[in-house]
Amino acid sequence: MKNFIKIVFGSCLGVVMALVVVGLIGSFMMTRLISAGLSKPDVKANSVLKLSFDREIPEKTNNTEAAMYNFSEDPFLGLYEVAQCISHAKEDRNIKGIYLSLSSARLGNASADYIRDAILDFKESGKFVYAYCGNYGYSQGAYYLATAADKIMLHPLGGIDLRGFGTEIPFFKDMLDRIGVKMNVFYAGKYKGATEPFRLNELSDENRYQIREYIQDLYESFVEDIAQGRNLSVEEVKQAASNLYGRSADMALENNLIDAIQYEDEFYNEIRDQLDFDEDEKINFVGLNSYYKAKGKDLNLTAGSKIALIYAEGEIRGGEDQYGMITDDQYVPILRDIRKDDKVKAVVLRINSPGGDAYVSDEIWRETQLLREEGIPVIVSMGDVAASGGYYIACGADRIVAEPNTITGSIGVFGLIPNVQELMNEKLGIHMDTVQTAKYANGLINPFYPVGPEQASIMQEGIDRMYEAFLSRVAQGRNMTRDAVHEIAQGRVWTGEKAKEIGLVDQLGDLDDAIQLASEMAGTDDYRITEYPRLKDPMQKLIEDLTGQDLPSEISNRILSNRFPDIHRTLTSLEYLLSCQHPMARLPFELQLN
Repeated sequence: MKNFIKIVFGSCLGVVMALVVVGLIGSFMMTRLISAGLSKPDVKANSVLKLSFDREIPEKTNNTEAAMYNFSEDPFLGLYEVAQCISHAKEDRNIKGIYLSLSSARLGNASADYIRDAILDFKESGKFVYAYCGNYGYSQGAYYLATAADKIMLHPLGGIDLRGFGTEIPFFKDMLDRIGVKMNVFYAGKYKGATEPFRLNELSDENRYQIREYIQDLYESFVEDIAQGRNLSVEEVKQAASNLYGRSADMALENNLIDAIQYEDEFYNEIRDQLDFDEDEKINFVGLNSYYKAKGKDLNLTAGSKIALIYAEGEIRGGEDQYGMITDDQYVPILRDIRKDDKVKAVVLRINSPGGDAYVSDEIWRETQLLREEGIPVIVSMGDVAASGGYYIACGADRIVAEPNTITGSIGVFGLIPNVQELMNEKLGIHMDTVQTAKYANGLINPFYPVGPEQASIMQEGIDRMYEAFLSRVAQGRNMTRDAVHEIAQGRVWTGEKAKEIGLVDQLGDLDDAIQLASEMAGTDDYRITEYPRLKDPMQKLIEDLTGQDLPSEISNRILSNRFPDIHRTLTSLEYLLSCQHPMARLPFELQLN
C-alpha cells in the first residue's frame, strides 16, 4: 500500500512539475512573441550595415542544430536571406555603407563566394564598404570576404591568415588493429576514399591525386578573387600566401594586403568622414539580424503561382526529421505534397550535402522523377557540396546549376561493417556462441564472427548493384551512356567548373540564377517563393523532447556542437558512418574555408 501511495504521489508530482515547466515556458514565449510583434526595428537615416558572420550560416534560416532551442529573437539567418539583406541595403536610402567586422567566418567556399558577390553588387550603388578587424589571423574566409571592400584596415598588432589550402585526414587502421577490431570494407569506385581511413594508414595514390586536383582548383579561384579585389597579380597573392606576408600588420601593409593600420577609434573616424559626421557624433550601426527584422523577406503574396524552394542540407539519413539533416521521413512527404499542389509551377532543389544513406537518396530521387512526370520542372542549385548521395538526388533534375567552386561528383558507394571478435575474445574475454536454423539466420555479416569469402562476395554484390543503379540514374538524367558515366564516376570528386566540362552540371551560377531558370521553365514572371522544410518552432521542439525524446542526449549534443563544432561534426559523422545499416553514398570529408 505504501508503494502504491508513493507511485501515485510521484506521478501526480511529475505531472504538476511538467505543467509548471510548460506554463512557465509558455508564458516566456508569449511575452517574447508580444514584444517581438510590438518592436519592429527602425532603420534610421545615415545608418551603416554591420556584417560579422561570427556564427554558422545555414542554407535555410534556423535549419541548423545550433538553432534547435533558440528562443532569442535573433534567428540563424540562411544564406539566401543574408544575400537578400545586402541587396535591400543597396537600394535603402537610410543605409550609407557596409562595415565588415570579420575576425572569423565559418563558411564553405561557395557560400563565401555567394556573399562576396552580394557585397560586390552592393558596391555598384556607390556606397562605401569598409573592413576593419583586430586580427584576420583566425580565418582565411574572413580575409577573403574582406577583399571585397573598398578599404581594409587592420589593428597595429593584428595579422592576416593567408597561407593556402591544405587538408588533413585521420586514419584509424593501426588503432583498430591494436584494439582488435577489423573493418570489413566494401566499395565501388577506385576514387571512393571514404573507406581509406579504415583500411589504410595513408592516402592512396588515386585519392591523393584527386584531392590535390580539386583543392588546387579551389585555391586558384580563391587567389584570383583576392588578386582582383586587391589590385594584385595572382603570383603576388600566391607569394604572399607562401611566405606568410600577412603575419604582421606592417608586412600586410607593405605587400598591399591591407590599406591602412589603425586603431578602432581611427577607423570609426574614417566612417564619420564618409557620413559627414562630426568627430564625436555617434554612428548608427545596424546588425544583420536587426536589418532583416526591419525589412523582412521579399514576398509576393498576391501571386497565384508558386516556386517551391526546397533546402536539402546536411547528411542524408533515414528516420525522423532533424535540424540540418536530409531524412526520408521529412523530405519524401514534402516532395509528395508539392506534387499535389496545383499552384506549384516549378521546384528549385538547393543542395548542400556530402551524401549519406544510398537508399534514402534513391527515395528522394524517385520523388523528383514523379514531379517531372507531373510536368513540374525541377532545377537543382548546388551550394558548397552536392556530392555522392547529394549528387544522386540532383542527377534527375531538368537542369543543374552549380557554383564554380562547388564540390560535386563522388559517384560511388561503400559499406563498412566492423568485426570485433578479437576485441571480445582476446582483449575483453567475452566469447559468443550461436544456434541458428539457416546459414545466415544471425545476419549475412555478424560483427562477432569472421567474414568468409561467400559472405564477402554477397556483400560486394550488393554494393556493385547499388553502384550500377547510381550509374543508371546519372546516365538517364544526364543523357549519357552507362560507360561514359562510369568513366568520370568511380567516386571521383570534381569542382563545379570541372563538372560542367564533363557534363555532370548544365551551367555555372548561384541560387538566384536557379530561381530565374525555374521561372523561365515554368513560363511565369508572377510567382511567390514558398520554402521547405517547414521547421518546427523551438517551443514545439522543446515540448516534444520533454515529453518523449532523449533530452540529455539532445542537450549534450548541442553543447558539444556549440563549444567544439569541428569535433562534434567529426564524431557524429563517424558515429553514423559506423552505425548505418545501408550502403553509403557519401563524401569522406567536409570542406570549410578557414
